[in-house]
Amino acid sequence: MRHRIGHKKLNRTSEHRKAMLKNMLNSLVKYEQITTTVPKAKVLRPEAEKLITIGKKDTLANTRRLISKLQNIQTVNKIRKTLSKRYQTRKGGYTRIIKAGFRYGDNAPLAIIEFVDRDEEAKRIDRKKIKPENKNKQDQVPVQKTA
Repeated sequence: MRHRIGHKKLNRTSEHRKAMLKNMLNSLVKYEQITTTVPKAKVLRPEAEKLITIGKKDTLANTRRLISKLQNIQTVNKIRKTLSKRYQTRKGGYTRIIKAGFRYGDNAPLAIIEFVDRDEEAKRIDRKKIKPENKNKQDQVPVQKTA
C-alpha cells in the first residue's frame, strides 16, 4: 500500500531532486514557459502553484519563505510584484501542462508547462539583440597591407 508516500523520486537522489526542482521553478518563473518531460512537469506543477499562493500575501515571512525555497531574489521579486498581481482574483490553477510529443534521443514524453495568461515576451529575456552597425562590421573584410 502507498500510505504516506509524499512525492515521486524521479530516479534521483534527494539532493539532486531538490536542486533540479529549484532550478526548474526559477526557470519557469523567469521565462513563464518551459519544456520538460511529463513526469517532471507533474511534480513541478504543485510546487509552482504553492509559490504563487505564498506570494499573493505580501508579508515579510512569506518573502523569506520564497527566498529560502528559490534562493534567487530576482525570481522572488517577480513572483511578489508581477505574478501575484496577475493572479490576484484566481483561486488556483495558475499553470497548465500541454503534452508535446516525444524526445528524439530517448523517446521520452515531453510536456510544456506554462503559466495561464502568461507574458509572451518573457521567453525572450536573455536573447541578445544584434545591432545593424555591428552586423556591417562583421561583413567587412579587413584589407591586408603588403610590403
